[in-house]
Parts: sequence; structure tokens; C-alpha cells
Amino acid sequence: MPGIKKCLYMKPLNLPAFEYKIRETAGKPAIFDSFRKRFVLLTPEEWVRQHFLQWLTLHMGYPAGRVAVEYSLHYGKLKKRADAIVFGKSGNALMIIECKAPGVSLSQVVFEQLARYNFSFRVKYLAVTNGLEHYCCRMNPDQKSWTFLNDFPDYDALSGAAE
Repeated sequence: MPGIKKCLYMKPLNLPAFEYKIRETAGKPAIFDSFRKRFVLLTPEEWVRQHFLQWLTLHMGYPAGRVAVEYSLHYGKLKKRADAIVFGKSGNALMIIECKAPGVSLSQVVFEQLARYNFSFRVKYLAVTNGLEHYCCRMNPDQKSWTFLNDFPDYDALSGAAE
């Protein structure tokens, strides 16, 4: 990458590598987001988000056109943004994804934040990652509880179970 030094937070993650484009914008590194079709400020969280979403689309069969990044939602009177939402073939939300920087612990607080976001969408799947650890859980509507999955569902399993 001529002209741009590798950022301190471009650390190896527990996700497959992918080809990315980095450029300098206003003296700061920016990464090309193929979902939003533009360069965005490269932060530790963005580094994780780009890796995770590329993994979902390139390795897990999630159609890129059904992934919305920084999707606005309302929680009561508050306006929030989900890091990413995965939509089904019929346009309904299937999964909310929350991405944290690698140094952020995936604590109960993070899962509570994600669950609050779900009041707006009522999806059956929640996913959270810090690039090193990744968790996915599925809603059990009868018990009104969540079950953590051992593996991430591919898109066919996700859309088949939720639609």
C-alpha cells in the first residue's frame, strides 16, 4: 500500500483475510465499504465490521444485497443505529449484528444493547463479534429466551428458519 502505513488497529482477527482498499482521507485512513459503496473512516470497530461482513458474504452465503450497514432504528423515542442488519428474501429483518473493537469484551452489557435494538425488529437471530470472538443466538419464542448456537447459520439456514 504505497503512501499509507498499516494502522495500529489493523490487527489479525479470527476471521478470514479479504482483499480491501485503504486510502487516506483528510489525513486519516479510510477503508472501502463494498456494502455502502464508499470509503469510511477506518476505526478498530470498522476493521472488525468489514472482516465479519465479508466472511458472511464470501464464506457463509449471505447475499451482499441483503446486508444493510449502520441501519437506523428507533428504540422508544431514541434513534439508534445497528451495525448491520441481514434481511430475508421477502424483505423482513432476520439478524441484527453488533460489531465491537477487538479490545472490547463481549460482556452481558453488549448483549443487552443488542437485545434492546431487537425491540424494533423482532428478529430471530442476534450476532455479536469483536473480531476475535463471535456469538450468534436464536430466539425461542415459546420460552421468550435466547439459545446460543455452536456455529453460525449459513444464509439458507438463517432464512429458512426465520421466514
